[in-house]
Amino acid sequence: MEPAVSLAVCALLFLLWIRVKGLEFVIIHQRWVFVCLFLLPLSLIFDIYYYVRAWVVFKLNSAPRLHEQRVRNIQKQVREWKEQGSKTFMCTGRPGWLTVSLRVGKYKKTHKNIMINLMDILEVDTKKEIVRVEPLVTMGQVTALLNSIGWTLPVLPELDDLTVGGLIMGTGIESSSHKYGLFQHICTAYELVLADGSFVRCTPSENSDLFYAVPWSCGTLGFLVAAEIRIIPAKKYVKLRFEPVRGLEAICDKFALEAQRPENDFVEGLLYSLEEAVIMTGLMTDKAEPSKLNSIGNYYKPWFFKHVENYLKTNQEGLEYIPLRHYYHRHTRSIFWELQDIIPFGNNPVFRYFFGWMVPPKISLLKLTQGETLRKLYEQHHVVQDMLVPMKCLQQALHTFQNDIHVSQGQAGSSGVVGGALGGGLAGGLRLRAARRGSLETLPSLPVARKEWAEPPMSLSPVGEKAPTPPPWSTQVYPIWLCPFILPSQPGLVHPKGDETELYIDIGAYGEPRVKHFEARSCMRQLEKFVRSVHGFQMLYADCYMNREEFWEMFDGSLYHKLRKQLGCEDAFPEVYDKICKAARH
Repeated sequence: MEPAVSLAVCALLFLLWIRVKGLEFVIIHQRWVFVCLFLLPLSLIFDIYYYVRAWVVFKLNSAPRLHEQRVRNIQKQVREWKEQGSKTFMCTGRPGWLTVSLRVGKYKKTHKNIMINLMDILEVDTKKEIVRVEPLVTMGQVTALLNSIGWTLPVLPELDDLTVGGLIMGTGIESSSHKYGLFQHICTAYELVLADGSFVRCTPSENSDLFYAVPWSCGTLGFLVAAEIRIIPAKKYVKLRFEPVRGLEAICDKFALEAQRPENDFVEGLLYSLEEAVIMTGLMTDKAEPSKLNSIGNYYKPWFFKHVENYLKTNQEGLEYIPLRHYYHRHTRSIFWELQDIIPFGNNPVFRYFFGWMVPPKISLLKLTQGETLRKLYEQHHVVQDMLVPMKCLQQALHTFQNDIHVSQGQAGSSGVVGGALGGGLAGGLRLRAARRGSLETLPSLPVARKEWAEPPMSLSPVGEKAPTPPPWSTQVYPIWLCPFILPSQPGLVHPKGDETELYIDIGAYGEPRVKHFEARSCMRQLEKFVRSVHGFQMLYADCYMNREEFWEMFDGSLYHKLRKQLGCEDAFPEVYDKICKAARH
C-alpha cells in the first residue's frame, strides 16, 4: 500500500508543480519530464497497437480486399470535389503532426482534405522479387515482415516511422545507396488517383513520364495509393568494419574509395570533427563469430553513434556482427543523435536498463506537443537542413558548415530546450545527400577524382592549403552523418548535371548556432546558394528560404510542369514550391 501512496503523492506534487509553473513552462524548460512521464508510455502504446494491427491484417489477408474499396473511396472524394466546383486545392487528410518532417503545413487548413487510410502491406511476391505496399506503410512494418521471411529492401532508410509515401514523394537514403541509389530507384511501379478521379499505374515503360516525375513532387501530381518495390534475399547479420580515419583529405579519399567498391553492401561514416571520422563498411552474411556478435538494437545497449565514437577514442579498428534488423534501425533509438537534447541522460546505463525499452518517443507526438513557443525557439536556435551534393564537393561542403554556418551540436548535458523543441523530427538531421542508379545491378566504378576536388566557390581553401581558422564562436556541427549514393541520369526533378550517373554524398548535420545574433534566413540562404552552385539539391522536408526562381534553378521542372498542365493538376494541387516554402509551414 505504501508504494501506491508514495506514487500518488508524487503525481499530485507533479500536477501541483504544473499548476504553479504552467504547462507551457514545463514543456519548454523541463521537456524531458514531459517526454519521460507522458510521451514515452504513449509512444509504446501506439507502437504495440500498430504492430498488432499490421500482423493481424497481413495474416488474415484482408488488406488486398480492403485496398480496392479504399481506392474507390478516394476516387469518390475527388469526384465530389470536382462536382462541388473545385474551389480549393486538394491535399491528403493526414494530420501534419503525423509526418516525419520539421514543420506542419498551413495548407491543410485551407485545402480540401482527401482522407487516405492506406497503411497495409498488400502482397509479397518472392518469385518476381516484389513487395506491393500502401503509402502509409512504415519502414518498421516492412523490416518486421520481410526479414522474418528472409527478404529485405535494397534501400531501407533508418527510422521506423518513415513511410513509403514520404520516401517516394520526398526521398530516402540508406548506407546501401552506393549500390542501389535513392529509395525511388528501387521502386518499379506507382499507382495513383489523378486530379479527375481516374486511376493510373505507371512504370518505367508504361506512363513513364509520370513514373519519373512523381518522386520529389510532394503529392502535387496525384494521390499515391500503392507502390511496387524490389526486394532482395536477406541474410542474418551485417559484418561491419569500423575504421578511424584522421585528416580531412584522407577521410574524403577513403570514403570515395569505399563507395566505389561493389563488394561493400553498406558504406557509412560518422564525422566527429573536421579531421576525425569513423568509416564503416558492411557485408551481409549468415555466419557470425559468437565473440564479435553485437545486438546493438537491444534497448539496454549504448546509442549507436556513441558506440562508434569509442573506436575513434581508442584509435583502433574493429569488426562486429550485427543482426540485420538491428543494423537497419541502428539510429532509431537515439533518433540519430537528437534524443540527447530531449533526454540528456538517455544514454546513461541505468536509464537504458530500466527505461530504454520505451525509447524513442514518437516523432509525431513530439511535434504534436510542441506549441508555438517551442516552434519559434527551434527556428531561432536550431539549424536543420538536408542537401544533396556531388562527392567531389565533399571538402567544400564540410568547410562551408565549419566556417560559414556556425552551428554546433546540442550538448548532452543541456536542458534540451532547443533540441527538444522537435527532438529529431527529421530523418537524420542536416544532411547533404547523394544518389545512384535505379538498377539493382552493381554499377561499374565511377570516375571520382579523389585528388582533384573542385575549387571552392565561396570562402573556402583549396585542397592542400590550410583551412581558414573558424571564428571563435563557431563550434561546428558534429557528429555529421556521411552516406554515399549515386544519382542516375534519368528524367525528373533531380538528376546530375551531365548525361552520366554521378556519385553524390549525404552529409548529415544539425545543431545550435553559437552566435549571439543568429539570423536563420541569411545563414540558410547562404547554404542554399552554395548547394545550387555545385549542382546540389535541398531536401524538401526542411525549411526552404529560396524564392521561386531560385528553387527552379536548383530543380529541373521541365517534365513536372508539362505533366501538371497535361493532367489538369494546376487547378487541383498546389505547386510543389508552394507546399514546401517557408511561408507554407509553421
